[in-house]
Amino acid sequence: MEIGRQKAPLNRRELYYFDTAEEFEPVKLAARLYLMIREELKYEKKTNVLILCIGTDRSTGDSLGPLIGYHLRRRGLRHIQVLGTIYRPIHAMNLRETTRLLKQYYPNHLIVAVDASVGAGNRVGCVTLGRGAIRPGLGVCKELQPVGDLFITGIVSSGGVGDPLMLQSIRLGTVMQMAECISESICLVEKLWDRAALV
Repeated sequence: MEIGRQKAPLNRRELYYFDTAEEFEPVKLAARLYLMIREELKYEKKTNVLILCIGTDRSTGDSLGPLIGYHLRRRGLRHIQVLGTIYRPIHAMNLRETTRLLKQYYPNHLIVAVDASVGAGNRVGCVTLGRGAIRPGLGVCKELQPVGDLFITGIVSSGGVGDPLMLQSIRLGTVMQMAECISESICLVEKLWDRAALV
């Protein structure tokens, strides 16, 4: 970035919680996500959006990202690219190569990183939405590079950080419910895009 030409930063501490267990309304998450995407596209001077779904189908707790990618691919989004599904997951072993490919093939895409996370016990089942990159693998003490311009995480457990076996004991129903809620919200973002194009 050139000195003297820095852009005024948006509120980088912005963080929103959406409870998927308590009468979740996908339109609320969709509206906030749509607004943040519009702001970041302008701020970053990018033209497209890519949802990067991180995780592995080999661990129940860590399968949130790939399940969301699977749902989104089946819905056939037109305005948003999707990488990472249960059939072609993006995880610790290929994340570095994936980020290299993102820079090469998707340089004009705003990256929305989606991943499972651990948090406080009263936040399990909540979805978080925020600005900036996430560091996948922190919940199991893996040092992976940060990725994303925006992030969506699903808090799947309040278990101790650093215990990979903890992710194996997460109920699949919890992860599936969160995946469906997040996927539905992202699909609604497409509808908001279509409506904006008609105005």
